[in-house]
Amino acid sequence: MNNTFKQTDSPIWDELADHRQSQQNFRLVEKFAEDPTRFDKMHVSGANLILDYSKNLVTEETLTLLVKAAESLNLKDRIAAMIRGDKVNTTEDRPALHTALRDFSGRAPFAADIDAAFSKMKAIVDQVHSGQWMGCTGLRITDVVNIGIGGSHLGPMMVTDALKGFSKGAVKCHFVSNIDSTDLHSVLDLVAPEVTLFIICSKSFTTLETLQNAKTAKAWLEAKLPEAKNATGKHFLAVSSKSGKAGEFGIPDTNVLPMWDWVGGRYSLWSAIGISIAMSVGMDNFNRLRKGAEAMDQHFQSASLDQNLPVLLALLDIWYVNYWGGQSQAVLPYCHRLCYFPEFLQQLTMESNGKSVDMNNKPISYPTAPVTWGTVETNGQHSFHQLLHQGTGFIPVDFIAELNPGDDEHHAHLLANCLAQSNALMNGKSHEDIKTELMDAGMTEQNAQVQAMHRQIPGNHPSNTIVFERLTPEVLGSLIALYEHRVFVQSVIWNINAFDQFGVELGKKISQQVYTKLVEDGTDAEFDASTEGLIGIYKKAKS
Repeated sequence: MNNTFKQTDSPIWDELADHRQSQQNFRLVEKFAEDPTRFDKMHVSGANLILDYSKNLVTEETLTLLVKAAESLNLKDRIAAMIRGDKVNTTEDRPALHTALRDFSGRAPFAADIDAAFSKMKAIVDQVHSGQWMGCTGLRITDVVNIGIGGSHLGPMMVTDALKGFSKGAVKCHFVSNIDSTDLHSVLDLVAPEVTLFIICSKSFTTLETLQNAKTAKAWLEAKLPEAKNATGKHFLAVSSKSGKAGEFGIPDTNVLPMWDWVGGRYSLWSAIGISIAMSVGMDNFNRLRKGAEAMDQHFQSASLDQNLPVLLALLDIWYVNYWGGQSQAVLPYCHRLCYFPEFLQQLTMESNGKSVDMNNKPISYPTAPVTWGTVETNGQHSFHQLLHQGTGFIPVDFIAELNPGDDEHHAHLLANCLAQSNALMNGKSHEDIKTELMDAGMTEQNAQVQAMHRQIPGNHPSNTIVFERLTPEVLGSLIALYEHRVFVQSVIWNINAFDQFGVELGKKISQQVYTKLVEDGTDAEFDASTEGLIGIYKKAKS
């Protein structure tokens, strides 16, 4: 537990620390017993979503103090600054304007550029869906392969999979990211070159994994289809800020959609990077996705802090990370179509806020981003839920559930499991209750005593539950934007820049030097004894 978290000279931080000390014996079960209206007071709705945060280790006083802490940092002003296009990404001297990409008012920064990009994107999607876009042999496109990595892969893949039920059926979309060639070839084995369109997604058009996969895909296409050598534009699109480099690859300007420096990779699904989403569900549904995000953006800007979904979630994160010592957070969707959502959130949360230097260029002395993890449920109930219920770690949980997916006899079982897990995490089961049950079933008191020790569930584990009626494009857009804004609020309170990611670069640069030593003799590069030893083992294996 770290009760020294202090962002300013405001007394609010000392009040929070003192309040945390007063909550040493907090028990959720007791709070619900004391106040039958706790749920009514501690759930809020906005932008298609309902958040129940009543199963958290907080009182009304806790929430009042957390909101005051946010106000002391001028959170409302910081939200407005990001959305209007101030250079909130200070280390790279640029704005972070993913919200502009889903602003339909026409008043957002760069609105004309955004509209032009989406108009071009729509024209391409419509041509593919109508069959006007044909491969070099005159056959219509039936398969689209998105080649990217990071935000150019995770976001589009997650959304496309989540919205399968809205697919237009005109094309089948595939996703490739890993430099391991197995990833690419497992997709190439499924498609025919005559009817395949590749989308190369790379801002710089130099990203190692993306470019290597693109080159291999092009070589495969030309080997299978020699006439494609002079018709790369029939089978390749690019989304990049470097149209010249795309041109050198063989992709004409007419096939290049823009990326902008003011959109970070992990937010790029809202840009032309989302063309694979539109290829699957159509441009109308892609716009519905944007509309849902816009609704959450508007809620984020207008709702009071104590009724603001992203703000409340972020404040609870601060409470647990900086006052309860929580360094891990589980996100558990009880909705199979959100199976990639936890993976998407790993990049969003940890790449954004995994920082150790603050906005004042000083080392950080307090924990920041917790490890985010999870899986689609009920799979996790048969693996890591043991850790959640009886492990020694402090792991807050987000449960996410759909309420009304339509006629489905499985769904009531699914939702029952979701509600039961949050209930069990909160209530647990006492040693005495278990001992009594075992003795009533005929076990001796001595054996029951021992068995109850191993079977008792401590409970008092905090969780949020986020529910929505049905996973539509609008709802998914709202859900993604909810987590984006939650991360931003965290960054304001931790006084860090959520929009750079320099930590991902070092290993990439070293890998180029290691690669040279792996494949070339006589290089002067030297590494530590472990790396040199492993290089030697590799070379011996290849000889």
